[in-house]
Amino acid sequence: MTTLFEKYGGFAVISRIVHSYYDKVLDSDQIGDYFESLDMKPLIEHQTKFIASLMGGPASFSNDMLKRVHAGLNISRADFDAVADLLQEALFEHNVEQEDVNSILREIESRSPVIISS
Repeated sequence: MTTLFEKYGGFAVISRIVHSYYDKVLDSDQIGDYFESLDMKPLIEHQTKFIASLMGGPASFSNDMLKRVHAGLNISRADFDAVADLLQEALFEHNVEQEDVNSILREIESRSPVIISS
């Protein structure tokens, strides 16, 4: 059985999706400020690995690590949803099929309790 990671071309394609995604994020009035002072290169590398892992690729991220990375950022439900919406747009722009986008977004949503501040 082919993973979504393999189906869509591995790290090269996922990297392009993530670059498109961060272009949208940085332009966002709602969530762009979260990323304003960050070094984007390592963030893009980590996000590429994270999305790859959600698509069945070789990288893996524990919930504990995700919680640590997002701790103290005061991420609201609305901000989390805005991020997911922009990722969905980037996935569609790179011809990821609806069913596969839904699968990736379900994986993202399953991690919301460790990313959203309570």
